Amino acid sequence: TSAFLSQKPKSELVRTSLRLLTSSAYRLQSECTKTLPVEACPTTDIQLVTQQVIQCAYDIAKAAKQLVTITTKENNN
Repeated sequence: TSAFLSQKPKSELVRTSLRLLTSSAYRLQSECTKTLPVEACPTTDIQLVTQQVIQCAYDIAKAAKQLVTITTKENNN
């Protein structure tokens, strides 16, 4: 039982990282779509969209780093 309990937080960290990765990827796609000529409207604030794209990319990198760190630790144990 103690081995199971010690692994559960790792699994939760993996789930949390995967949720962040997935939600950020969807947000990134949505923000990038706003810049396409077909989707863009005259009131589109490109500076705001750019900031959102940067934030999404940062969140994706953060989630990916978390997953690498977690899996590296798990593989070394």
